[in-house]
Amino acid sequence: MADIGASGDQRRRSVRPLRNLFPYITRYRKLAVGAIISLIVAAVTTLALPMAVRRMIDHGFEAASSTFIAEYFAALVVMAALLAAASASRYYFVITLGERVVADIRRDVFSHVTTLSPAFFDRAHSGEIVSRLAADTTQVKSAVGATASVALRNLILGLGAVAMMVFTSPKLSGLVLVAIPVIVLPLVAFGRSVRRKSRMAQDTLAEATAYASEQIGAVRTLQAFTNETLVTSRFASAVDAAFEAARASILARSFLTFFAIFMIFSSVVAVLWFGSRDVLAGTLSPGTLGQFLLYSVFAAGALGALSEVWSELSQAAGAAERLTEILAETPAIQRPVDPLPLPATAKGAISFDDVSFSYPARPDRAAVHGLSFQVKPGETVAIVGPSGAGKSTVFSLILRFYDPETGRVVIDGVDLREADPAAIRQRIAIVPQDVTIFAASVRDNIGFGRQGAGDAEIEAAAKAALADEFIARLDKGYDSQVGERGVTLSGGQRQRIAIARAILRDAPILLLDEATSALDAESETLVQKALERLMRGRTTIVIAHRLATVLKADRILVMEGGRIVEEGTHQSLVAKGGTYARLAKLQFETGADAFKGAAE
Repeated sequence: MADIGASGDQRRRSVRPLRNLFPYITRYRKLAVGAIISLIVAAVTTLALPMAVRRMIDHGFEAASSTFIAEYFAALVVMAALLAAASASRYYFVITLGERVVADIRRDVFSHVTTLSPAFFDRAHSGEIVSRLAADTTQVKSAVGATASVALRNLILGLGAVAMMVFTSPKLSGLVLVAIPVIVLPLVAFGRSVRRKSRMAQDTLAEATAYASEQIGAVRTLQAFTNETLVTSRFASAVDAAFEAARASILARSFLTFFAIFMIFSSVVAVLWFGSRDVLAGTLSPGTLGQFLLYSVFAAGALGALSEVWSELSQAAGAAERLTEILAETPAIQRPVDPLPLPATAKGAISFDDVSFSYPARPDRAAVHGLSFQVKPGETVAIVGPSGAGKSTVFSLILRFYDPETGRVVIDGVDLREADPAAIRQRIAIVPQDVTIFAASVRDNIGFGRQGAGDAEIEAAAKAALADEFIARLDKGYDSQVGERGVTLSGGQRQRIAIARAILRDAPILLLDEATSALDAESETLVQKALERLMRGRTTIVIAHRLATVLKADRILVMEGGRIVEEGTHQSLVAKGGTYARLAKLQFETGADAFKGAAE
């Protein structure tokens, strides 16, 4: 997914990615204002301490008044209590704000990903998307919460300390201000390097996560082919690459921290050396030098902490940038501004008019070319042909997962480009060949077919799909968990749940992609009967590799090379002796005559 968003050079020139978090922060102004007030109170309280120390040194000990010293110590305790309360409030506000903002970002990113077109997922890895949702948002949470809080606290404290240094001794402050550009400019340059290296480390880790996710999801295949050593070696290489990238980022951050702290405190020592000479000359009081010393330590500590925090913020900026890239992705298939409504009464008429289409990942190869056909309301049409003929592409275009490059796809008289994709898909039920089963209960999996369906409706759909007999044998019946991707179910059981899902949807258009391919002979006969009941009164398009499943279709379309090369009934196509007859002969050893007999 490295091609998501702009190129590396464009990213480096883009607006600071952390600015994209501001709209999320402004949603919770009370938390943000509470954090800022707490920070200011804590900073002001801290900045007041050196003034108390100066008065103690210059006046308290000279007067030798125990009462005066006691009052000052009491004041210091009060200030400590105020500082503690402000710090506790700051922690509460900023951490809560960070958690809330990241929760919103995760929700928005996931919600946006679900709206992206299949073309996006043709080039993106699901494991890397999950990595961005998990690892990158965690880094953003740290930035919005603790890191941003520390940065803002040290910024306020540093600026306040510098201002008080100028107020305390303009001469010594001038020397400090001269040294600031020497320190800050290299910090900015190093910070850019840290950000680039952090981005690289995050990308490398995401690739390793994506690989692990893919292999874990296919662990049975992995073990069946005894490829544990190969997969482990590849993942170890990916992890090592991620470690090297992370180490480069850490090394850059370490050098940045060393340079900042060394330069800052070296400048403080130099300035204090000049200050001590003024004390000896009698032009500066010891208390004033002590006050200046504390302010310079505050300023130096704040600037040193900022250099360290800057590295963390740079790393978080890389994470925010990666999340922003996903949010910036626009679906290739979008709802028109003013969509044409589909007829209130669905008929289920489908028409392909001179449609040509190539997948974005393979623009030089046409999946379908000049495809034209019509399906009448209530008609059952089967599409057959060799692999790669374009059969599945027909389903993708009907569902408007893609738009044709030329020509148009029409349902009930409405060009799909001019309709709301959601409205189109609400009128379609599909039983795919590669059934998707979720890590949930049987009830939830069937209920996925229609949101808000009741238990009785779900159970009725399962009975119609002849799935209730095996569901009843499960430990908890409809409430039984089926495991990730339905690993606890057989292929036939998964297929029947998918059929029950389609029955529950009760849509006027039914798409069957080899719907009985995973069933044994007995189950296939039973499910075929269920499908026949389901198909009554509905427009049905059946994709079939096994020709025995299409014998009762009203028409059969034979596709080859993205075109329709033959059309007719089973008997008429066998009699032609063309592509269909050749496919039939390959599947039935006794040849076309026996195949014809099977149909009769």
